[in-house]
Amino acid sequence: MGSSLSSTCSSQCCGEAKSESEGEEKEQQRRWKKGRRREAEIGGGESHFRRSPDIREEELHRISGRMFLNGAGQVACLHTQQGRKGTNQDAMLVWENFCSREDTIFCGVFDGHGPFGHMVAKKVRDSLPLKLCTHWKAIVSNQNNLHENGSVLGSMNSEETTSVSLDDEWGESLDADESEKLPKIYLFLKQSLLKAFELMDKELKLYPTIDCFCSGTTAVTLIKQGQDIVIGNVGDSRAVLGTRDGDNALVAIQLTVDLKPNLPSEAARIQQCRGRVFALQDEPEVARVWLPNSNSPGLAMARAFGDFCLKDFGLISVPDISYHHLTDRDEFIILATDGVWDVLSNKEVVNIVASAPSRATAARALVDCAVRAWRLKFPTSKNDDCAVVCLFLNSISYSEIHGNATEKTSKKSMEAAVSISTNRETTDGKSQGINSQGSFMEETMAVTSSKDGKLPDRCQSTRSLADCISTTEDEEWSALEGFTRVNSLLNIPRFRSGDENSASWRKWL
Repeated sequence: MGSSLSSTCSSQCCGEAKSESEGEEKEQQRRWKKGRRREAEIGGGESHFRRSPDIREEELHRISGRMFLNGAGQVACLHTQQGRKGTNQDAMLVWENFCSREDTIFCGVFDGHGPFGHMVAKKVRDSLPLKLCTHWKAIVSNQNNLHENGSVLGSMNSEETTSVSLDDEWGESLDADESEKLPKIYLFLKQSLLKAFELMDKELKLYPTIDCFCSGTTAVTLIKQGQDIVIGNVGDSRAVLGTRDGDNALVAIQLTVDLKPNLPSEAARIQQCRGRVFALQDEPEVARVWLPNSNSPGLAMARAFGDFCLKDFGLISVPDISYHHLTDRDEFIILATDGVWDVLSNKEVVNIVASAPSRATAARALVDCAVRAWRLKFPTSKNDDCAVVCLFLNSISYSEIHGNATEKTSKKSMEAAVSISTNRETTDGKSQGINSQGSFMEETMAVTSSKDGKLPDRCQSTRSLADCISTTEDEEWSALEGFTRVNSLLNIPRFRSGDENSASWRKWL
């Protein structure tokens, strides 16, 4: 019952459609030939790793234009900071000249959870882009070969290109009508993303040194080529676009959906697979996924890599894929883990990045503001790990021009940008989907309120976020006595005594 995209473009072979298709094909061929010449100049790029499957981590990290640590490149900056819960389980990546193409960039953030979440996040960060590049090149190359033989898209017979023949749950994401509405880059990247995510999850299951049974990671990935962006999202990390409206005011547009169990479609799928969805009494605003016969693991997302204890009960790693065409009004895109979005709204995040003294410091400024927002909004809670990638779309920006502004000026603008109103309206918790045609959803942030309309006691404070920001960097703050907000709650199984005593985990599923 697997689905394939090989038949979706078979009708584009005559008239104006044919001429447009040929033009796109020539452009694709020109770009790939340019990429191959660049590979030869720099010594192979990703093609070197395709010849050597067993990639050493240090070799991967030496690729030019690939950034995974705190810093900044030509068009992007990234920053992560460990929270108060233990090991930093967030990972991030910016890969300029992705697939050896000068006009292409890959960005991603990965939020691990569970005992080995940090290992899962790093593994996905290192392996997923390579798989994506491999299948993207294979699909485009195969399509070009078939076009030369008189066919636009046909069956792909090699082991590498049969990748677009997907299982049922993966094939549901493919729409035969999309070929008439969206550019071919979207179709190619959608196939590549679906297969790369599928193979990544299968690889984690067989990986010998990482236990992914109760550990996993989210992933929000973005590929930008020219003015086109394609986003693949699994979990509750988020991508937000900062753009200008008709009045030239800076606005935030959410590009992804937070794939949490409280979404009706996600909850329905989980329940159909015998999984359970409910929130604990201590945190009624956080819906979690549970095994049918055990109150574990309590995963706070509906899609993730790993977490194989739940893969038979509704949890999936199929990405939600969307497309957007950029305009001159679009300024930057922010990818961040939920450590940022739990305490800052989309608008506040966009304002912080726009108010940063320079592009190179924007990601760090956002992480610093998120950490201090945790102290203000959840003073008794341990703040979560934060990871941010800021991708700038214009060659010149306001923050770049004012990069030499004084520290006092930048701090003042930052305080104004992230000032939080204590009377923020409570959202209804609904999530409006984003489809592949590029329609967007309004931000949905769950804020619990009391019956009299006031915010909970833990959010009531006479201090503003600006007061928190004015503290020195060396100020020590501790909330070790506070509680921890976690993505999964693990219970060690209690096996029954007597004849039913067994060491098999299948007994407690």
